[in-house]
Amino acid sequence: MACKHVHASELHPPTPSQSVYREDCTRCFDSIDDPTGLDVCLYCFNGGCTGDRQHATLHYHESKHPLVLNIRRTKKQVKREEPPQKISKLAIAAETEEDRYDTVTQVKCYECDVQNVDRASGQLVAVIDGVLKANTFARQAEVQAWEQEFTPCEHTLCLEQETAHLGHCSMCDLKENLWLCLQCGNLGCGRAQFGGVGGNGHGLRHTKETSHAVAVKLGSITPEGTADVYCYHCNEERIDTELAAHLAHWGININEREKTEKSLTELQIEQNLRWEFSMTTEDGKELKPLFGGGFTGLKNLGNSCYLASVLQCLFSLPAFDDRYFHSQDPSPPAQRPAEDLDIQLRKLADGLISGRYSRPDTDVIASEYSPEIPHQKGLAPAMLKHLVGRGHEEFSTMRQQDAFEFLLHLLKLITRSPHPTPLHDPVQSFRFVMEQRLQCMSCKKVRYRTDEQDNISIPVPVRRVPRESTEAAIEEALKDEFKPVTLKECLDIFTGSEIVELICPSCASKDGFTKRTLFKTFPATLAVNIRRFELVNWVPTKLDIAVVVGDEPFNLDSYISQGQQDSEEMLHEAVTSSTRALFTPNETALGQLEGMGFPRVRCEKALHATGNSDADLAMNWLFAHMEDPDIDTPIDLGTSGSGSDPSAGVSQENIDTLGAMGISPPQARKALKETGGDVNRALDWVFSHPDDQGDFGDVETSTADAVQTNVTKQEAGNAELPATFRLSSIVCHKGASIHAGHYVAFVRKHVPDEDVESWVLFNDEKVVKAVDVNEMKKFAYVYFFERAKA
Repeated sequence: MACKHVHASELHPPTPSQSVYREDCTRCFDSIDDPTGLDVCLYCFNGGCTGDRQHATLHYHESKHPLVLNIRRTKKQVKREEPPQKISKLAIAAETEEDRYDTVTQVKCYECDVQNVDRASGQLVAVIDGVLKANTFARQAEVQAWEQEFTPCEHTLCLEQETAHLGHCSMCDLKENLWLCLQCGNLGCGRAQFGGVGGNGHGLRHTKETSHAVAVKLGSITPEGTADVYCYHCNEERIDTELAAHLAHWGININEREKTEKSLTELQIEQNLRWEFSMTTEDGKELKPLFGGGFTGLKNLGNSCYLASVLQCLFSLPAFDDRYFHSQDPSPPAQRPAEDLDIQLRKLADGLISGRYSRPDTDVIASEYSPEIPHQKGLAPAMLKHLVGRGHEEFSTMRQQDAFEFLLHLLKLITRSPHPTPLHDPVQSFRFVMEQRLQCMSCKKVRYRTDEQDNISIPVPVRRVPRESTEAAIEEALKDEFKPVTLKECLDIFTGSEIVELICPSCASKDGFTKRTLFKTFPATLAVNIRRFELVNWVPTKLDIAVVVGDEPFNLDSYISQGQQDSEEMLHEAVTSSTRALFTPNETALGQLEGMGFPRVRCEKALHATGNSDADLAMNWLFAHMEDPDIDTPIDLGTSGSGSDPSAGVSQENIDTLGAMGISPPQARKALKETGGDVNRALDWVFSHPDDQGDFGDVETSTADAVQTNVTKQEAGNAELPATFRLSSIVCHKGASIHAGHYVAFVRKHVPDEDVESWVLFNDEKVVKAVDVNEMKKFAYVYFFERAKA
């Protein structure tokens, strides 16, 4: 039928840089696989559902874009009567969408109320062709999904080769997984790998005995000149720009080589995609999948398990449920819903909590050849992943990431986003105040300072189990074993007293101070990161230390600070206007941080943000802000008489932006002055100085600000006792490095038809009732404890 809009000048095919949302709705997870399909706007290429929620209609009313392309997809029925063909090659067959689905499209006009516009009319032919051929939003975000960048190092560039005779492993009879030392020609087997690849670690043993750095995996060499090249001194996989010449030295013609073994990257990808966290019982039976509200899985987008595990834990909490799950309310207006964090988090909450998408995958049918129990397809949070990672050096990539760092990044973004009344920032449920007490060991005067936090990162005592022999100690196949510790031991260390080397400003004593940090208030949800790492050549290496955490509630009353006592004399420092303008980092703390290998600029910035007295606090701040784009920009606080204007950057717009996050105008004004007008740094400054009431101005004070002078910022958390907590969820990691391996989540929930809570395993799209979670609790990476109601 005819439509007057088909000749509109605004109709153009999508450009390569434009996102085309033709898989799922930008406001919910309804997709082209639903019976009524998805309406893709032919003007801005937004995807809107056409089912009961009618988000396509909402988009039309907001944008006044009348023409849409409706796309409906159905699965082709393929009958397979024979067992699947045995895999004999490493290659992956490229099955196209046309091989799997039947797709039907039609053009509709909302304004003309035409359900089948002639697709050959006007400019529609080119626009429709462009929409259907364009990369989907999810595919566009995965263009560089599995790329991993390697660089040469001094050891590969300056390699000096000797002479030797090649054969099997020089220390055993293995003839596969062999690594050739490019310096002396020794052949040593590698370590045992995922997938049953054998190895005794003799290549690494050779490196320890000879200090030869560079080796190449023989089975990974290709005629194109690629191979696994590893530098043991750098402890990194590298590239050798002269690999062909270095191999020719040992009589190996790279043009005649044929790849016979999987590369390290291929093995890692295979492990990421195929790792199962106890998906079977002890007798080998698969765990029964769970479906319904609160039991919805998230599809792995390619190394996105870190994101899925954190989101499952967060959206099991009441604060996130209350803030974002409003399935009966209309979706908030937005011109670009795919780029609106609030809408994307609402979309995720609806997807995870409502249960409308939690159903068995009808494409999986159990048979004698495929006994797999049907799980869910899982939701693909591609829009949220792209939005949260946008502009971030790490989270914008498809590489595996640290789940705890992602948690901190996400909480920061949520806090910075607006929360209109009566909704509240859910991150407030994580916030609490730690109080540090310093006491001079000579004059006994004390000083207290407080810091607002949303997590604690606690150390684990390392107690290695002694080995029986020296010979066994150098065998890589034998890993270090550690004695288990309790959560209480870790908390005792975290809150314990220590001696710090500081000069007392009151008595000038160099005896030092005793320092102890305790809780001043407790949060509703306590996020705990267990630091099971030690630095080996400045590389964080994961340690398998068991931390015993029970299911029963435990009390934290003994860790609350008693505050200043009447008998204590406070330690004061005279603060003048010049000392406020000039910042001199604490030399002792600065030296400690530089001794850990941190650059001086970062150390100064961390000390300024955390009170300039505690190296541990500054170190934690550094770990939390390593990815900040301005982390290496020197702090510029101005100097007295420099002529710099401290109010530069203190615009009303920036004050209003911070005000939307619950920060009073005086605090916003002071924070912006201290950070040169940088809103992001100003927000961090406010959290690091919770007791600072701010700058109320030197001249006139507006009525609104006058009211603020009598208002004290409400302290985060709650100091009421008893402070009883119970474990509610955990994020677990499998792998030697936090940047590789696989993450899953275990969440305590009420399972249908059961009276008591059970532990539920969320392994990407697979959701099952966990049988034995005790072992996982011992080695979890992040713990979430909820405060018990009095």
